[in-house]
Amino acid sequence: MRNSELERLDGLLGTWKLTLSDAWFLEPEGTEVYGSAVVEWLGDAFVVVRSELDGELEIAIGRSDARDAYTALYHDDRGVCRVFAMTFDGSHWTLSREDPDFHQRFVADVEPDRIAGRWEASEDEGATWRKDFDLTFERTNEP
Repeated sequence: MRNSELERLDGLLGTWKLTLSDAWFLEPEGTEVYGSAVVEWLGDAFVVVRSELDGELEIAIGRSDARDAYTALYHDDRGVCRVFAMTFDGSHWTLSREDPDFHQRFVADVEPDRIAGRWEASEDEGATWRKDFDLTFERTNEP
């Protein structure tokens, strides 16, 4: 049986076109990188985001009922593994981590066929933030 709080993520399911833009590290200015993502159930316990965008990454989203909280486990093809706290209310989606190397967050507005988000980082424990890049999801099919 699926967890009812995880079922709230059903609006994210499907296939998406990704656009990475406004990145401080890409030249020339205005460069965009395109990719794709698939968001689907993994059994009844997790929602998985698999994406290709200048490399492959996976995010497995689960839930701690006792803590009333989502948790996202991140892994990419560089071998990087990270744990993010996550919130999702149907129209806003956040991922955040506060680790010793740096703090990082993803903040997005969610619509039925579009997710407009941005990745940010802080190297001073969240006192100041810099935008790394914008990340837009555009639905290419229904779940």
